[in-house]
Amino acid sequence: MNVWKHFCTITRHKLLVMKGCFQIGLYWQGLIHDLSKYMPSEFLVGCKYYQGTMSPNNAERRAIGYSSAWLHHKGRNKHHLEYWIDYGVPDRKAGEEHRGICGMKMPVRYVAEMFVDRKSASKNYQKENYTDRSPLEYYRKGCDHYMIHEDTRALLELLLVMLSVKGEDATNRFIRYRLLRGKVPYEKAYLNSLASRLRRGKRISEIGK
Repeated sequence: MNVWKHFCTITRHKLLVMKGCFQIGLYWQGLIHDLSKYMPSEFLVGCKYYQGTMSPNNAERRAIGYSSAWLHHKGRNKHHLEYWIDYGVPDRKAGEEHRGICGMKMPVRYVAEMFVDRKSASKNYQKENYTDRSPLEYYRKGCDHYMIHEDTRALLELLLVMLSVKGEDATNRFIRYRLLRGKVPYEKAYLNSLASRLRRGKRISEIGK
C-alpha cells in the first residue's frame, strides 16, 4: 500500500485548502477541512487505491462497484454538495404531496469552501499544468449529473467563472469582502447575470451593484 504517498497527497491538499480558506477569512473551516480523510475507514482505502493523478475513490469504485471511503467522507464534510442531498419539502400550494430526493440550498460559507476545495484539488493533481481555468474545465466535465440546488449551482459556477476570467486574488477578495458579508444575493437569476457580465469582460467592481 502507498501509505506515505497517499499521506503526502491528502496533506498537501489539506494545506492548500487551509491556505485558501484563510485567504477568504474561513479560518476554522480551513483548520478542520477533510479531517475525516485521516480516519482508518478513509485513510486505509486511500492507501490501497492510491493513484497519484486522481482520487483513489474512483479506483475503488472500479474495483468493487462503489467507494466506501467516499460514502463515509461525504456524510461528514459539509463542503460537499452530496452532504446536502435530502428529500425535498412538498409545495402544498402547488398540489404536491411528495417531493423526491434533491439538493438542498447550501449555506454560503460551505459553497465558498467547496470552491476552494475544487481549486486546490486541481492544483494538487495538475501541478505545473494548472491554470485558473482548470477548476472550471474539470467542473464542466461532470456537472450535468450533479444533484445540486439551482441557487447553489449558480453560485459555484459564478466563482469558477470569476476565477477563470479574473484570477485568484480578485476572486478571493470578492468572496471575502462581498459574498461572505451578505452583499451578493444568493439567487440563481442574479448570480447567472453576474457570470454573464464577467464573461463579457466587466470588471468585478462593476458587477453586483
